[in-house]
Amino acid sequence: MIRPTLNHLNLKTTRLKEMIDWYAAVTGGKIIFQSGESTKDNPIQIAFMSNDSAPFRIAFMGLPGLREDPEQFFHSGLHHMAFEYDSFADLMSSFARLKQLGIEPIVCVQHGVTTSLYYSDPDQNAVELQADNFSNWDKSAEWMSTSEAFRQNPIGAFFDPDPVLAAYQAGATFEQLQKDTWAGKYPPSKPLNLHLPPLD
Repeated sequence: MIRPTLNHLNLKTTRLKEMIDWYAAVTGGKIIFQSGESTKDNPIQIAFMSNDSAPFRIAFMGLPGLREDPEQFFHSGLHHMAFEYDSFADLMSSFARLKQLGIEPIVCVQHGVTTSLYYSDPDQNAVELQADNFSNWDKSAEWMSTSEAFRQNPIGAFFDPDPVLAAYQAGATFEQLQKDTWAGKYPPSKPLNLHLPPLD
């Protein structure tokens, strides 16, 4: 079997400029191509963005006739997309930078295999920014498949990123913070927004 690699995402939206600006801020993406204003003969606006050497990683389509979906969290479909940093330090640095821009996570989870911050884009799509806790996918896969702790709790532990960042800046190691967040030392200070219907 020849296994393909995930290449890009395509998002349809009524907020083309907001979405472009948001993803540029969050992922460091740059527009490679953007079509002009929509016309009767060519109503679709399209933009292609990349944050690496690929021609594009995210495509946006502005379409006439799209409607907001107030029930979107109750519908089946894609829950979130994820972007991975090379290190916990990079993840925390990005958290601090985005917070200064007024972009804050809706929920943060120590998954055991990753440390993950989830954000909500202008269309309320969930976007995960993560760092692999083992810095090695082979080790991560082995831990997921063999860990009793993961089998007992495959979601992980929710945490507040502000005190985690403060502890990291004060000298706490990534390894210690992994243990502390998993153990619930830094519980969330705000209600969780899981982009899901109520689970009770």
